[in-house]
Amino acid sequence: MKPFARALIPALTAGALLQGCATPVGPVEVTRFHLPDTAMLGRGVIRVDPAPGQDGAGIEYRTYAAAIARDLTRLGYVEAVPGGPAPSQIAVLSVERETLPPQRRGSPVSVGVGGGTGSFGSGVGLGLGINLSGPPPAQVNTRLSVAIRDRGSNQNLWEGRAQFGVSAKAPLAQTSLGAAKMAQALFKSFPGDSGETIIVP
Repeated sequence: MKPFARALIPALTAGALLQGCATPVGPVEVTRFHLPDTAMLGRGVIRVDPAPGQDGAGIEYRTYAAAIARDLTRLGYVEAVPGGPAPSQIAVLSVERETLPPQRRGSPVSVGVGGGTGSFGSGVGLGLGINLSGPPPAQVNTRLSVAIRDRGSNQNLWEGRAQFGVSAKAPLAQTSLGAAKMAQALFKSFPGDSGETIIVP
């Protein structure tokens, strides 16, 4: 084997390993709003309910609802259970997911023309390049909204929205992993500064 070929094999192997380990992860954009008095937040019994138009019995919704309930208990709430105390607050949950088809940027074929003058005369060269990588993978975008309401007055005490985009091939495109990441981002530094938008890596 030629020395150049022997030197090229480790480089190609390392590149393949790095590519296999790469996990494209989009940051989560989070915006929260709440009343000036936050004393009622993070305490009492709470129940997660689907927003109007949501399929509360669907597997995808239930996965997000479980992630939201898990983080609410971490914040100090007690999750409502059948036969237990009635909830004093309701977390109204809405989940939207869409998959955007892949789009190739630019032409897959490129042509380059170059000219030069040297000791052995002048000439013009024509180069043809073909991009065989194919279009980028599809993108999965998820929007999550939660409104925490006082059950007695039906007044919103806190509202939060989170948006998240990731490659369809990334592990976080899976509902179970994406739900946990978005719930954690949504309730980061709860209740947060009202009206502020933050980016959670």
